Amino acid sequence: MNDAPDAPGYWGSSDQQYQPYRPYPPAQGPAAPAQAGGIPGHPAQPPGRPAPYGSYGANDPGHRTGHSQQPPVYWDPDAEETQVMPPVPADPGPQPAPPPGADPAEGPAREAGRLSGPLFRDEQPGAPEPGASETVVLRAITDAAPPARAGGPYPGAPGGPAAGQPFLVPSSHPGQETPVAQADPQPQPPQRKQRGGRNLQAAIGVGVGLGAVIVASLFVVKALFLVVVIAAVSVGVWELTSRLAERKEIKAPLVPLVAGGIAMVATGYWSGIQWAAASLALTGLAVMVWRMAEPPENYLRDITAGIFTAFYVPFLATFVAMMLAADDGPQRIVLFLIVTVCSDTGAYAVGYKFGRTKLAPTISPGKTREGLAGGIGLSMLAGALLMELIIDGGSWWQGLILGGCAAVTATLGDLGESMIKRDLGIKDMGTLLPGHGGIMDRLDSLLPTAPVVWLLLAAFVGS
Repeated sequence: MNDAPDAPGYWGSSDQQYQPYRPYPPAQGPAAPAQAGGIPGHPAQPPGRPAPYGSYGANDPGHRTGHSQQPPVYWDPDAEETQVMPPVPADPGPQPAPPPGADPAEGPAREAGRLSGPLFRDEQPGAPEPGASETVVLRAITDAAPPARAGGPYPGAPGGPAAGQPFLVPSSHPGQETPVAQADPQPQPPQRKQRGGRNLQAAIGVGVGLGAVIVASLFVVKALFLVVVIAAVSVGVWELTSRLAERKEIKAPLVPLVAGGIAMVATGYWSGIQWAAASLALTGLAVMVWRMAEPPENYLRDITAGIFTAFYVPFLATFVAMMLAADDGPQRIVLFLIVTVCSDTGAYAVGYKFGRTKLAPTISPGKTREGLAGGIGLSMLAGALLMELIIDGGSWWQGLILGGCAAVTATLGDLGESMIKRDLGIKDMGTLLPGHGGIMDRLDSLLPTAPVVWLLLAAFVGS
């Protein structure tokens, strides 16, 4: 029976009896001789199986074998032996003397609370001495398999890592190689950023095609050019209202704007500026009435956008129709178109070659002050030549003034549409013209320039 129920013990292998634990008695003399039959009252161990750790042995009756401070051990013939290892202190300090009768080689290791031997080896080969520290740089853990190292001395060499793979320095600890930064064996030259933001060949081809249509309509039947203006105005109104609806959900009425735009251009050509202004006013009223068919939410915003569209596209284009109505209308249209195109072309060419100082970086980063100067210079030169050659009663100095003013207004018109496109978050108003964008991307500099050229021609040579 168990006469010490609170004391730790173990279960026997046959009688399943709880056996008390008896402490290691102090040595009082030579160890007792071994008993041949084991300890009375305890079954003998099976042949071929060593005595369990912590059990009563044949050579040390009355106490446990080995340690006196080990935790209890449970033994069963069908279970594996389990031993609990105590923590290993960093510095065990001075070792006490082994008790009499204990193994001198085994005593210090066991008294220090650690197990030694081939199955319980906690020493690392070549471990640093106590107090020393070691720093090892570990390779980053990734899903990709590490590159095979066949011993090549450098990347790209036979047997070395492939080009672009990290070169690893061998380490005494396997799997802990240190990557070494290496220069790119073939540095890529920086790509030159394309300036201008357009396909130059497509832009030139489309420009030549439009010029041919304009010249053919001007000098064959003058009224045909009026059809070209009306078509351009209608497409421009559609592009602008479509972008407003897509990007800002502004519903400017399209039908009254297109109808009013046609009326403005036609009345300006046949009746003059007074009828064109009246058509603008009526178009604004039509926009207000047309919008009443929709819910009242955002009514003010929509009609404001509609009136702005009516003024910005068809009303400014009306001055082109009024220039066409003069006796030398085709020549005035040619002068107007050439000085505006020269402003854009000169600014592009000079800015591309010599542009350094930004003109309006927050609006149009591609425009420079040097480009503006080049555009003004080329436009003034073209204005002086054409005013002298093709306009009756014109003078070269008048052409200089006209060309300079046209270049300034063309640049302001381009910046104005850039502001609209930035507010809408788009690059082009459309994709109808390859290399140019949409119709509005070509009318942006022409529309503000038309009233200025019409006014200066009327002042210099009459209407």
